[in-house]
Amino acid sequence: MIIPQPSVDIARLEEEIFKAVCEIGCNLLREALEKYDEELMQSRDKSVYRHKGKKPTSLKTTMGEVPYSRVLYEFEDEKGEAGRVYLLDQALGMAVCGQISKVLAEKIAETSCEMSYRKTAEAISSMTGQTISHGGAWNVMQSLGEQVDQREKSDALLAKQDKSKGEHEVELLFEEQDGVYLNLQGKDREKHGFMHEMKVSIAYEGAKKTGKDRYNLSGKVACANFEPASDFLKRKEGVIAAYYNVDEINMRIFNSDGANWMKGNLADDTVHYQLDTFHRNKAIIENIRDPEMRNILYKLLYNKQIDKLLDVIEAYANSMEDAEDLQEEKKARALYTYFQNNKDGLILYKRRGLELPKPPEDIAYRNCGAMESNIFSLIGRRMKRRRANWSIKGGNNIARMLTLKATGLLHRTFSSFASMCLPERYGQEIETTLSAAKSPRRVGKGYNGFAHAEIPPTQKWMKDLFALKPIC
Repeated sequence: MIIPQPSVDIARLEEEIFKAVCEIGCNLLREALEKYDEELMQSRDKSVYRHKGKKPTSLKTTMGEVPYSRVLYEFEDEKGEAGRVYLLDQALGMAVCGQISKVLAEKIAETSCEMSYRKTAEAISSMTGQTISHGGAWNVMQSLGEQVDQREKSDALLAKQDKSKGEHEVELLFEEQDGVYLNLQGKDREKHGFMHEMKVSIAYEGAKKTGKDRYNLSGKVACANFEPASDFLKRKEGVIAAYYNVDEINMRIFNSDGANWMKGNLADDTVHYQLDTFHRNKAIIENIRDPEMRNILYKLLYNKQIDKLLDVIEAYANSMEDAEDLQEEKKARALYTYFQNNKDGLILYKRRGLELPKPPEDIAYRNCGAMESNIFSLIGRRMKRRRANWSIKGGNNIARMLTLKATGLLHRTFSSFASMCLPERYGQEIETTLSAAKSPRRVGKGYNGFAHAEIPPTQKWMKDLFALKPIC
């Protein structure tokens, strides 16, 4: 007969076990950090670095906060001035993200790209062993955004000097640009107004088929910023050159809605400009009321009779004589000006007789027009919901992370500037400590393994719980 045991709340049990395991992991990491610091102390150049005692600190990780001590050293620089340094921080690259592990920083960035900072803090605190506030999540995003900003500015300078290091080679590159107006807050609202335009740019090599009548952009890179057009165009070129080998690009197809700030892309003879078909057709619908006239304009566009198209629009505007038609005349003249300013882009690039290079394998050259969807997926979904308001600096920082996440380059970027690595032997030691291969040496008949497990002293109830045996 089995005597019923007191009921155990499985949800609470799961939470407590998770906390206990995280605490074990924190202890292992603390031991590894302090042991590595000890090795650095023994192997340092003692004539350069003078031991000034140990200082306590902590590292925020997905397992929780890891308190540990590391040695502070004093040294003299080339000018003979005294300086202080933690060799452990230098060796691990902790100055990059502060006292936050790369894994935790990346999780905060990914979550912040999907939800508000407050909900990000709640999600991270509930799903990991680390508790953070919404202000802490905001601080991490600002730090990471500023680092990406420095990287993009450096790439822009290298692109200007023709020293870019992009490796992906294509002969034809597609570019699209647009803007999205976002609400501002505080002093930035006083300076720029209630709303300000964030400029967005994407570039890609073509489209890859992923299903029946479904395609995804291939090799997409993107950037977004509130900055002036001249600075943004330099940033955009840097982002492209950091991924693509621009020396191999022989032709660019540039698609936009015809905004004046985008005209700086047309300085190169290899760039072929196309007015976005959505905005082109939308302009006709909004400015021409007569359905028959609309059809005439569409036919002229299809037949590539651009000069005649402009003449017809002008004649239509001049035909408005009655006072009640003044508004229609005004709209027709606005359409004429819009088409006149974008005359070279009214015909689709595929219908101009251009000799296009052969597309890469599994890549198709499709009609442009992906920018409207990307405005939402890159920026609008996160930054225009919930009546959100932004500062210029804060909006720029999160926009950089959003573009990296949407293009699949977030992890690659973290790996390049936020690496924190212990020597490989520490990973082997931890693996040996936790390996099941060691268990036969100690586990025998009737052996209670939990009596030898490294259960934290704050979790004594676990040892008592797992030591329980059914009474038969």
